[in-house]
Amino acid sequence: MLFMMTVLPMMQLIVLSNAASNEIKHVKLHIEDLDKSQFSQRLVQKIAANDIFHITSNSENPDDAYRAFLGNSADIVLRIPSNAERDFLRYKGAELQLLVDAINGQAATVGFGYLNTIIQSFNMELRSEVGISDGAVNQSGISIEYSNWYNPELNYKHFMVPGILGELVILLVLILTAMNIVKEREVGTIEQINVTPIKKWQFILGKMIPFLCIGVLLMTFGLIAGKLIFDIPIVGSLWTVFTYVIINLSAVLGMGLLLSNFADTQQQAIFVAFFFVIIFVLLAGLFTPIESMPHWAQQLTVPNPIAHFVAVMRNVLLKGSSIPDMSYRFIVTAILAIVFNVLAIVTYKKTV
Repeated sequence: MLFMMTVLPMMQLIVLSNAASNEIKHVKLHIEDLDKSQFSQRLVQKIAANDIFHITSNSENPDDAYRAFLGNSADIVLRIPSNAERDFLRYKGAELQLLVDAINGQAATVGFGYLNTIIQSFNMELRSEVGISDGAVNQSGISIEYSNWYNPELNYKHFMVPGILGELVILLVLILTAMNIVKEREVGTIEQINVTPIKKWQFILGKMIPFLCIGVLLMTFGLIAGKLIFDIPIVGSLWTVFTYVIINLSAVLGMGLLLSNFADTQQQAIFVAFFFVIIFVLLAGLFTPIESMPHWAQQLTVPNPIAHFVAVMRNVLLKGSSIPDMSYRFIVTAILAIVFNVLAIVTYKKTV
């Protein structure tokens, strides 16, 4: 149990933070070059210089492109028509065609965006070389400057680690708590407790406090590991972080004890806990933005403690948000904590 509560969460944090990437680092590109000119060769070289694109093949046969799609050896097909260079130099314009495998919508969008940017940059270079200076290229054009706030290096680990850390802490505490009272019932020690004059709320509180301490300790180790291993920024106040951790864990513990009251065996408690865990994880906004979900799914995230945990950790650690900024999350989580713990107390049967 000690190994499960200490070593395993740290291993999961390291593995998941490195594996759960939203970045598109490898786009397979098939090039159909029908022009075979200096123009097309320069464009291919410019694309190949970008680490994101991996040119899998370069052919003149249109059937090869479709076979590459069907064989999953190409994500994007770039078709350069014949006479592209000649048409460009005659100011007619060269028309290139991009065919994108959109099964993975995110990869398709990001890959197309990168490739389109490279082609437009190449277009500007050629226009400058041949002296084309129409309205599309002039010195008085509008220039745009931008900056990335809160994650200027666009490091996905800084985005994923706080969310994964919160998820691991909650899942572990929920499962351990759900098994707790059931284990007492299976080994027979629950009858010894029930015959004492202890009140139901005192019994539930006594079950909560040790796991609350364990959760806070896991969160502390996780933050230290995240800082040392992934160098995650901690912009906000740690007091805000741990204040919310205590409130959120209180809600999760109340839910775990509530599930434990209705389960007859530890196996049953684990299965029921995993039923809620899968829903909570998928609706937590860890991998898919909540704003992109259907309206009914967004409503289901309101009673989801993991969704609030992920949002608070990211905003406090990366943006430096304070309690007033996260007041909605704090209030909703506090209400969940009250509801779950009251239900846990009411449904606990103090009978022999």
